[in-house]
Amino acid sequence: MGIEYKIKFAMPMDFDPSALLRKLPSPIERTAMAEIYNYAVESDGFYFVDHLVNREIASVALRLFIDEALTHSPSIQIIES
Repeated sequence: MGIEYKIKFAMPMDFDPSALLRKLPSPIERTAMAEIYNYAVESDGFYFVDHLVNREIASVALRLFIDEALTHSPSIQIIES
Protein backbone atom coordinates (compact mmCIF):
# COMPACT_ATOMS: atom_id res chain seq x y z
CA MET A 1 0.00 0.00 0.00
CA GLY A 2 1.11 3.58 -0.46
CA ILE A 3 0.04 7.03 -1.56
CA GLU A 4 -0.94 7.44 -5.21
CA TYR A 5 -0.72 10.71 -7.11
CA LYS A 6 -1.83 11.77 -10.55
CA ILE A 7 0.08 14.79 -11.87
CA LYS A 8 -2.07 16.11 -14.71
CA PHE A 9 -0.82 18.64 -17.24
CA ALA A 10 -0.97 19.41 -20.94
CA MET A 11 1.71 16.97 -22.05
CA PRO A 12 3.21 17.79 -25.46
CA MET A 13 2.54 15.20 -28.16
CA ASP A 14 6.30 14.74 -28.70
CA PHE A 15 7.15 14.47 -24.98
CA ASP A 16 10.34 12.50 -24.38
CA PRO A 17 10.76 11.47 -20.72
CA SER A 18 14.34 10.18 -21.09
CA ALA A 19 16.04 13.24 -19.52
CA LEU A 20 13.64 13.14 -16.56
CA LEU A 21 14.11 9.42 -16.04
CA ARG A 22 17.90 9.81 -15.91
CA LYS A 23 17.54 12.27 -13.00
CA LEU A 24 15.41 9.98 -10.83
CA PRO A 25 16.93 8.36 -7.74
CA SER A 26 16.91 4.58 -7.53
CA PRO A 27 13.41 3.32 -6.72
CA ILE A 28 14.80 0.36 -4.76
CA GLU A 29 15.76 0.38 -1.07
CA ARG A 30 18.79 -1.89 -1.29
CA THR A 31 19.03 -2.96 2.35
CA ALA A 32 15.41 -4.13 2.47
CA MET A 33 15.14 -4.87 -1.29
CA ALA A 34 11.83 -3.00 -1.29
CA GLU A 35 10.34 -0.68 -3.88
CA ILE A 36 10.40 2.95 -2.69
CA TYR A 37 8.26 4.40 -5.46
CA ASN A 38 6.85 3.59 -8.86
CA TYR A 39 5.56 5.69 -11.74
CA ALA A 40 4.01 5.67 -15.17
CA VAL A 41 4.17 8.24 -17.96
CA GLU A 42 0.63 8.59 -19.30
CA SER A 43 -0.91 10.69 -22.07
CA ASP A 44 -2.32 13.27 -19.63
CA GLY A 45 0.53 13.39 -17.13
CA PHE A 46 2.32 11.21 -14.62
CA TYR A 47 1.09 8.55 -12.23
CA PHE A 48 3.25 8.23 -9.10
CA VAL A 49 3.08 5.84 -6.13
CA ASP A 50 5.00 6.40 -2.90
CA HIS A 51 5.23 3.00 -1.19
CA LEU A 52 6.16 4.67 2.14
CA VAL A 53 9.49 2.83 2.32
CA ASN A 54 11.83 5.85 2.18
CA ARG A 55 10.00 9.18 2.21
CA GLU A 56 13.16 11.22 1.49
CA ILE A 57 13.88 9.42 -1.77
CA ALA A 58 10.21 9.32 -2.79
CA SER A 59 9.83 13.06 -2.18
CA VAL A 60 12.85 13.82 -4.40
CA ALA A 61 11.36 11.71 -7.19
CA LEU A 62 7.89 13.25 -6.80
CA ARG A 63 9.39 16.75 -6.91
CA LEU A 64 11.21 15.89 -10.16
CA PHE A 65 7.93 14.81 -11.75
CA ILE A 66 6.18 17.98 -10.55
CA ASP A 67 9.01 20.19 -11.81
CA GLU A 68 8.96 18.44 -15.19
CA ALA A 69 5.22 18.98 -15.52
CA LEU A 70 5.63 22.67 -14.68
CA THR A 71 8.23 23.10 -17.44
CA HIS A 72 5.58 22.10 -19.99
CA SER A 73 2.48 23.77 -18.54
CA PRO A 74 1.85 26.97 -16.58
CA SER A 75 -0.48 25.08 -14.26
CA ILE A 76 -0.79 21.46 -13.22
CA GLN A 77 -3.24 19.44 -11.15
CA ILE A 78 -2.07 17.02 -8.47
CA ILE A 79 -4.67 14.51 -7.37
CA GLU A 80 -4.03 12.21 -4.42
CA SER A 81 -5.97 8.99 -4.49
